[in-house]
Amino acid sequence: MRLAFFGLPLAALLLASDGHDIVWAALNGPRAPGTRRLRRLLGARLELRPSDLVATTTLRALAPDLIVSWFWTRRIPPSVLETARLGGLGVHPSLLPRHRGPDPYFWAIDAGDVQTGVTAHVLDESYDTGALLASRALRIDPTWNAWTLAKRLDRPSLALLRDVVGAYARGVPPEARAQNDADATEAPAPDDTLLELRWGETASALVRRVRAASPWPGAYTELAGETLVLTEVRETRDFPRALVAGEAAVRADGIAVICAKDNAIELHGGRLESSDEPLDAAAFAARVRRA
Repeated sequence: MRLAFFGLPLAALLLASDGHDIVWAALNGPRAPGTRRLRRLLGARLELRPSDLVATTTLRALAPDLIVSWFWTRRIPPSVLETARLGGLGVHPSLLPRHRGPDPYFWAIDAGDVQTGVTAHVLDESYDTGALLASRALRIDPTWNAWTLAKRLDRPSLALLRDVVGAYARGVPPEARAQNDADATEAPAPDDTLLELRWGETASALVRRVRAASPWPGAYTELAGETLVLTEVRETRDFPRALVAGEAAVRADGIAVICAKDNAIELHGGRLESSDEPLDAAAFAARVRRA
């Protein structure tokens, strides 16, 4: 099958190894793993961040069968999608219509979802709203942060992409099912207001927020005039009961804790926002003692 590809080169290389003809590819940037190999394969048919006009003009001449997107960071306009006789498809790292948007990893963890997954869907005019083609679910380990979850979803995402494109090539594409907008949730990039830890929330909610934002951009709090970014914390019932929400102390075992609405959280890893200096449990304890 003749494919036009948008996104990260690893997926294009795997699709080529499956026997598909990559007639043209657009990449987000020059440094993603696999870029050199894909350039050797495609030569001038590989472009970095082409404009919509260039993509449309080029693909009208090439007339691909199918447009495939895997981690392309821009919306592919209808003028481009219309150049392929079968339209376009992509794979999103959530179980659509849940967590539509650029950061489903953060929102799946922050919401306390037990599972997430990957969804192959038709590309349409809006982000992540096209008809559903297939999905695969993954249980979320309660110790994972956003980076871990993203890496755990890479392999099923690629496998699903290859399976669905293969089905199109065999002439038996999956049945497309419209998304139920009533079940949709949004997954925008978290802003600073959301990332600021609010100690009137439960300890479990705060731990999820830290995991969801780790390792970057990180959830943060103020302590003794410093902004501390937390990336590794644990919920605990072992803390001085005289503490109120937002107060910190160092336990007898040397671990710093901050009281939340119910329990407390232990501080095990993070960094200073002002300098990106890494902080371990001992460094957090020293700062709490000085506060």
